[in-house]
Amino acid sequence: MPDSSCLKPAQAGLTLELVSHCWKYSEFQLYQLSSLVNFPPQQLKVVMTVFYSEEDADTMRVLDFFRSQQVPNVQWNFIPLPKEQLFRRAIGRNLAAKATKADWIWFTDCDVVFHEGALDALAQQLVGRQDYLVYPQQMLATDLLPKDDPLIVAAKQQPRLMQLDLDRFSVRKLTRATGPAQITHGDVARACGYCENLKVYQQPVANWAKCHEDRAFRWLLGTQGVAIDVPNVLFIRHAEKGRYAQDSKVSNFRKWVRRVKSNLIGR
Repeated sequence: MPDSSCLKPAQAGLTLELVSHCWKYSEFQLYQLSSLVNFPPQQLKVVMTVFYSEEDADTMRVLDFFRSQQVPNVQWNFIPLPKEQLFRRAIGRNLAAKATKADWIWFTDCDVVFHEGALDALAQQLVGRQDYLVYPQQMLATDLLPKDDPLIVAAKQQPRLMQLDLDRFSVRKLTRATGPAQITHGDVARACGYCENLKVYQQPVANWAKCHEDRAFRWLLGTQGVAIDVPNVLFIRHAEKGRYAQDSKVSNFRKWVRRVKSNLIGR
Protein backbone atom coordinates (compact mmCIF):
# COMPACT_ATOMS: atom_id res chain seq x y z
CA MET A 1 0.00 0.00 0.00
CA PRO A 2 1.57 3.34 -1.00
CA ASP A 3 1.71 6.01 1.68
CA SER A 4 -0.94 8.66 1.07
CA SER A 5 1.74 11.37 0.94
CA CYS A 6 3.25 9.59 -2.08
CA LEU A 7 0.03 9.60 -4.11
CA LYS A 8 0.27 11.89 -7.11
CA PRO A 9 -2.24 14.75 -6.78
CA ALA A 10 -4.36 15.00 -9.92
CA GLN A 11 -4.21 18.24 -11.86
CA ALA A 12 -7.01 20.00 -13.70
CA GLY A 13 -8.05 18.06 -16.79
CA LEU A 14 -7.71 14.75 -14.95
CA THR A 15 -8.83 11.35 -16.24
CA LEU A 16 -11.49 9.29 -14.45
CA GLU A 17 -12.28 5.66 -15.23
CA LEU A 18 -15.82 4.46 -14.50
CA VAL A 19 -16.15 0.70 -14.05
CA SER A 20 -19.46 -1.17 -14.12
CA HIS A 21 -20.72 -4.71 -14.73
CA CYS A 22 -23.79 -5.67 -16.69
CA TRP A 23 -25.56 -9.03 -16.74
CA LYS A 24 -29.18 -8.84 -17.96
CA TYR A 25 -29.46 -5.25 -16.77
CA SER A 26 -29.38 -3.68 -20.22
CA GLU A 27 -32.20 -1.25 -19.38
CA PHE A 28 -30.12 0.32 -16.60
CA GLN A 29 -26.91 0.24 -18.60
CA LEU A 30 -28.77 2.22 -21.27
CA TYR A 31 -29.50 5.04 -18.83
CA GLN A 32 -25.95 5.09 -17.50
CA LEU A 33 -24.34 5.35 -20.93
CA SER A 34 -26.98 7.80 -22.17
CA SER A 35 -26.04 10.17 -19.35
CA LEU A 36 -22.48 10.43 -20.69
CA VAL A 37 -23.81 11.33 -24.13
CA ASN A 38 -26.50 13.71 -22.91
CA PHE A 39 -24.18 15.45 -20.44
CA PRO A 40 -20.62 15.02 -21.75
CA PRO A 41 -18.00 16.02 -19.18
CA GLN A 42 -16.18 19.31 -19.74
CA GLN A 43 -13.63 19.37 -16.90
CA LEU A 44 -12.21 15.85 -17.19
CA LYS A 45 -11.74 12.90 -19.51
CA VAL A 46 -13.77 9.76 -18.83
CA VAL A 47 -13.00 6.15 -19.70
CA MET A 48 -16.26 4.19 -19.46
CA THR A 49 -15.41 0.54 -18.78
CA VAL A 50 -18.23 -2.01 -18.91
CA PHE A 51 -17.68 -5.70 -18.25
CA TYR A 52 -20.29 -7.90 -19.92
CA SER A 53 -20.92 -11.40 -21.30
CA GLU A 54 -21.45 -12.16 -24.98
CA GLU A 55 -24.25 -14.51 -23.85
CA ASP A 56 -26.29 -11.46 -22.82
CA ALA A 57 -27.82 -10.42 -26.15
CA ASP A 58 -29.76 -7.41 -24.84
CA THR A 59 -26.67 -5.87 -23.29
CA MET A 60 -24.72 -6.57 -26.49
CA ARG A 61 -27.30 -4.54 -28.46
CA VAL A 62 -27.03 -1.62 -26.05
CA LEU A 63 -23.23 -1.59 -26.16
CA ASP A 64 -23.21 -1.86 -29.96
CA PHE A 65 -25.45 1.22 -30.12
CA PHE A 66 -23.11 3.26 -27.91
CA ARG A 67 -19.96 2.18 -29.73
CA SER A 68 -21.13 4.39 -32.61
CA GLN A 69 -21.64 7.42 -30.36
CA GLN A 70 -18.76 9.88 -30.59
CA VAL A 71 -18.70 11.90 -27.36
CA PRO A 72 -16.16 14.61 -26.45
CA ASN A 73 -13.95 13.57 -23.52
CA VAL A 74 -15.50 10.08 -23.34
CA GLN A 75 -13.79 6.83 -24.34
CA TRP A 76 -15.83 3.62 -24.46
CA ASN A 77 -14.08 0.54 -23.10
CA PHE A 78 -16.40 -2.47 -23.32
CA ILE A 79 -14.74 -5.70 -22.19
CA PRO A 80 -16.31 -9.17 -22.61
CA LEU A 81 -15.71 -11.77 -19.93
CA PRO A 82 -16.78 -15.38 -19.58
CA LYS A 83 -19.95 -15.16 -17.52
CA GLU A 84 -18.37 -17.17 -14.71
CA GLN A 85 -15.83 -14.36 -14.28
CA LEU A 86 -18.46 -11.66 -14.75
CA PHE A 87 -20.50 -13.18 -11.93
CA ARG A 88 -17.70 -12.43 -9.45
CA ARG A 89 -17.64 -8.63 -9.59
CA ALA A 90 -14.22 -8.31 -7.94
CA ILE A 91 -12.57 -10.11 -10.87
CA GLY A 92 -13.46 -7.40 -13.36
CA ARG A 93 -12.78 -4.65 -10.85
CA ASN A 94 -9.34 -6.08 -10.19
CA LEU A 95 -8.56 -6.28 -13.91
CA ALA A 96 -9.59 -2.65 -14.33
CA ALA A 97 -7.69 -1.51 -11.24
CA LYS A 98 -4.41 -3.06 -12.33
CA ALA A 99 -4.70 -1.81 -15.92
CA THR A 100 -6.05 1.70 -15.36
CA LYS A 101 -4.10 4.72 -16.53
CA ALA A 102 -6.58 7.12 -14.94
CA ASP A 103 -5.90 9.54 -12.11
CA TRP A 104 -8.96 8.18 -10.27
CA ILE A 105 -11.16 5.13 -10.81
CA TRP A 106 -14.82 4.85 -9.77
CA PHE A 107 -16.04 1.31 -9.13
CA THR A 108 -19.78 1.53 -9.68
CA ASP A 109 -22.79 -0.44 -10.96
CA CYS A 110 -24.82 -0.06 -14.13
CA ASP A 111 -27.88 1.26 -12.25
CA VAL A 112 -25.95 4.40 -11.25
CA VAL A 113 -26.40 7.38 -13.59
CA PHE A 114 -24.30 10.53 -13.92
CA HIS A 115 -26.77 13.34 -14.52
CA GLU A 116 -26.01 16.93 -15.53
CA GLY A 117 -22.94 18.38 -13.84
CA ALA A 118 -22.14 15.34 -11.69
CA LEU A 119 -18.80 14.43 -13.23
CA ASP A 120 -17.57 18.00 -13.64
CA ALA A 121 -18.32 18.66 -9.96
CA LEU A 122 -16.47 15.47 -9.08
CA ALA A 123 -13.45 16.63 -11.09
CA GLN A 124 -13.25 19.80 -9.01
CA GLN A 125 -13.34 17.72 -5.84
CA LEU A 126 -10.60 15.34 -6.98
CA VAL A 127 -7.98 17.89 -8.04
CA GLY A 128 -5.09 17.80 -5.59
CA ARG A 129 -6.51 15.03 -3.37
CA GLN A 130 -4.31 12.29 -1.90
CA ASP A 131 -7.01 10.15 -0.30
CA TYR A 132 -7.15 6.40 -0.83
CA LEU A 133 -10.92 6.30 -1.20
CA VAL A 134 -13.71 8.88 -1.51
CA TYR A 135 -17.46 8.66 -2.13
CA PRO A 136 -20.42 10.98 -2.83
CA GLN A 137 -22.03 12.00 0.45
CA GLN A 138 -25.44 11.54 -1.12
CA MET A 139 -27.14 10.06 -4.16
CA LEU A 140 -30.57 10.68 -5.63
CA ALA A 141 -32.53 7.44 -5.59
CA THR A 142 -35.86 6.22 -6.93
CA ASP A 143 -38.36 4.26 -4.92
CA LEU A 144 -38.02 0.50 -5.33
CA LEU A 145 -39.36 0.08 -8.88
CA PRO A 146 -41.33 -2.95 -10.12
CA LYS A 147 -40.39 -4.46 -13.46
CA ASP A 148 -43.44 -2.89 -15.16
CA ASP A 149 -42.55 0.67 -14.13
CA PRO A 150 -42.56 2.94 -17.23
CA LEU A 151 -38.95 3.95 -16.51
CA ILE A 152 -37.84 0.33 -16.91
CA VAL A 153 -40.24 -0.68 -19.69
CA ALA A 154 -39.21 2.26 -21.90
CA ALA A 155 -35.53 1.34 -21.66
CA LYS A 156 -36.18 -2.25 -22.80
CA GLN A 157 -37.23 -1.12 -26.26
CA GLN A 158 -34.87 -0.39 -29.15
CA PRO A 159 -31.58 1.07 -27.83
CA ARG A 160 -31.60 4.86 -28.01
CA LEU A 161 -30.59 7.87 -25.96
CA MET A 162 -32.82 8.38 -22.95
CA GLN A 163 -33.04 10.80 -20.02
CA LEU A 164 -34.42 10.45 -16.51
CA ASP A 165 -36.94 12.70 -14.78
CA LEU A 166 -35.37 14.01 -11.57
CA ASP A 167 -38.85 14.24 -10.03
CA ARG A 168 -38.67 10.44 -9.61
CA PHE A 169 -35.64 10.75 -7.29
CA SER A 170 -35.08 11.75 -3.67
CA VAL A 171 -31.98 12.24 -1.52
CA ARG A 172 -30.33 9.15 -0.07
CA LYS A 173 -27.43 9.83 2.32
CA LEU A 174 -24.32 7.64 2.27
CA THR A 175 -22.11 7.02 5.28
CA ARG A 176 -19.30 5.04 3.62
CA ALA A 177 -17.94 4.05 0.24
CA THR A 178 -20.43 1.29 -0.60
CA GLY A 179 -20.38 -1.09 -3.59
CA PRO A 180 -21.43 1.31 -6.39
CA ALA A 181 -19.81 4.39 -4.82
CA GLN A 182 -16.11 3.58 -4.39
CA ILE A 183 -13.84 6.20 -5.96
CA THR A 184 -10.20 5.21 -5.60
CA HIS A 185 -6.96 7.00 -6.32
CA GLY A 186 -5.36 5.58 -9.46
CA ASP A 187 -2.00 4.97 -7.75
CA VAL A 188 -3.75 2.88 -5.09
CA ALA A 189 -5.69 0.90 -7.70
CA ARG A 190 -2.58 0.09 -9.72
CA ALA A 191 -0.59 -0.91 -6.63
CA CYS A 192 -3.25 -2.90 -4.78
CA GLY A 193 -5.77 -4.04 -7.37
CA TYR A 194 -9.25 -4.84 -6.06
CA CYS A 195 -9.17 -7.60 -3.45
CA GLU A 196 -6.47 -9.18 -5.59
CA ASN A 197 -4.94 -11.24 -2.78
CA LEU A 198 -8.23 -12.48 -1.34
CA LYS A 199 -8.65 -15.69 -3.32
CA VAL A 200 -12.34 -16.11 -2.58
CA TYR A 201 -13.05 -12.88 -4.46
CA GLN A 202 -11.00 -13.87 -7.51
CA GLN A 203 -12.59 -17.28 -8.16
CA PRO A 204 -15.09 -17.63 -11.05
CA VAL A 205 -18.54 -18.87 -10.03
CA ALA A 206 -21.42 -20.56 -11.84
CA ASN A 207 -24.03 -18.09 -10.58
CA TRP A 208 -23.92 -14.42 -9.65
CA ALA A 209 -22.10 -14.09 -6.31
CA LYS A 210 -23.70 -11.72 -3.82
CA CYS A 211 -21.33 -8.78 -3.58
CA HIS A 212 -19.55 -8.40 -0.25
CA GLU A 213 -16.18 -7.52 -1.71
CA ASP A 214 -16.70 -3.78 -1.25
CA ARG A 215 -16.50 -4.33 2.52
CA ALA A 216 -13.27 -6.28 2.09
CA PHE A 217 -11.89 -3.53 -0.15
CA ARG A 218 -12.56 -0.89 2.51
CA TRP A 219 -10.93 -3.13 5.11
CA LEU A 220 -7.85 -3.61 2.95
CA LEU A 221 -7.51 0.15 2.45
CA GLY A 222 -8.11 0.78 6.14
CA THR A 223 -10.80 3.39 5.55
CA GLN A 224 -14.55 3.78 5.11
CA GLY A 225 -13.77 6.52 2.57
CA VAL A 226 -13.97 10.30 2.69
CA ALA A 227 -17.33 11.90 1.85
CA ILE A 228 -17.29 14.56 -0.88
CA ASP A 229 -20.00 16.71 -2.44
CA VAL A 230 -21.05 15.38 -5.86
CA PRO A 231 -24.50 16.47 -7.09
CA ASN A 232 -26.82 14.61 -9.45
CA VAL A 233 -25.52 11.08 -9.02
CA LEU A 234 -28.65 8.97 -9.57
CA PHE A 235 -29.45 5.47 -8.35
CA ILE A 236 -32.25 3.47 -9.98
CA ARG A 237 -33.56 1.11 -7.29
CA HIS A 238 -35.40 -1.92 -8.65
CA ALA A 239 -37.12 -4.93 -7.17
CA GLU A 240 -36.46 -7.34 -10.05
CA LYS A 241 -32.89 -8.64 -10.22
CA GLY A 242 -31.86 -9.85 -13.65
CA ARG A 243 -29.00 -11.92 -12.33
CA TYR A 244 -31.40 -14.40 -10.68
CA ALA A 245 -33.72 -16.69 -12.63
CA GLN A 246 -37.08 -14.97 -12.98
CA ASP A 247 -39.74 -16.21 -10.53
CA SER A 248 -37.28 -18.61 -8.92
CA LYS A 249 -37.38 -19.12 -5.14
CA VAL A 250 -34.15 -17.13 -4.79
CA SER A 251 -35.48 -14.30 -6.96
CA ASN A 252 -38.80 -14.09 -5.09
CA PHE A 253 -37.13 -14.23 -1.69
CA ARG A 254 -34.64 -11.50 -2.55
CA LYS A 255 -37.43 -9.27 -3.92
CA TRP A 256 -39.25 -9.69 -0.61
CA VAL A 257 -36.11 -8.77 1.36
CA ARG A 258 -35.55 -5.64 -0.76
CA ARG A 259 -39.14 -4.49 -0.27
CA VAL A 260 -38.89 -4.96 3.51
CA LYS A 261 -35.62 -3.01 3.64
CA SER A 262 -37.10 -0.28 1.43
CA ASN A 263 -40.12 0.10 3.71
CA LEU A 264 -37.90 0.31 6.79
CA ILE A 265 -35.69 2.98 5.19
CA GLY A 266 -38.75 5.00 4.21
CA ARG A 267 -40.07 5.20 7.78
